[in-house]
Amino acid sequence: MADHVAEGHYYSTQIGSKNKVIAWSHQSRFDKALDLIGSGTQKLLDYGCGDGTFLAMASDRFVEGHGVDVDADQIKGCRERLSDVPNATFYTNDELSDPKYNRTYDVVTCMETLEHCTEPVVEIVLADVARLVAPGGRVIISVPIEIGPSFLVKQSVRAIARRQGASSYQLQEKYPAKDALRMIFARRGTKFDRPLLGEPPLTGHSHYGFNWRHLRSRVAKHLTVERTLFTPLGFLGGTVSSQAYFVCRPAG
Repeated sequence: MADHVAEGHYYSTQIGSKNKVIAWSHQSRFDKALDLIGSGTQKLLDYGCGDGTFLAMASDRFVEGHGVDVDADQIKGCRERLSDVPNATFYTNDELSDPKYNRTYDVVTCMETLEHCTEPVVEIVLADVARLVAPGGRVIISVPIEIGPSFLVKQSVRAIARRQGASSYQLQEKYPAKDALRMIFARRGTKFDRPLLGEPPLTGHSHYGFNWRHLRSRVAKHLTVERTLFTPLGFLGGTVSSQAYFVCRPAG
């Protein structure tokens, strides 16, 4: 692992969180993703790479790895901070639009990204991922579980983290009672009005009102979803898990 990976915002606030439940939960997400990509991958793309934490952690599992993100400042930071990962290169989305990248990646990961995208951007990202994955390749998508019993567990853990002073949880959004009940009993077709945050081109959503079951149906329009997995405590079928994984192949 790169010497400076722990300096990334995601790593320091999540995997490195002082709250042991948060640290365990986020580490389990990456452990599952590492297990799913396996070893000996020729070419890997992490779509929505953020601060580059996952690509750095997975660097011993691929020959050539690319990280792509819409945030140019984030990509600049990855290039500087993770320059000691020789087989990892970072790009903005615009740079990866070149047709030479079409259908070239054996594995594409898209982790903790789609829940933040607006509905039109979700379609753009899924179409892009389908464009980039090689025939016979794999796409691994992970998103948070914010509905059902998991909603109650996560809201409680976030409240504790906020009281402990965790910086990423100081602005925890509160649900009106009606919306909280809808989240607990949400089905695939349950949709919420989700507030927009940030300024273009970085406008997006928080986790508020995100329904992973609804997203899976949208993923299936672009890719063949072969398996749905969960972490942690995946043997419970996602009942109290924090994360869902869609293991996909190119459609057709």
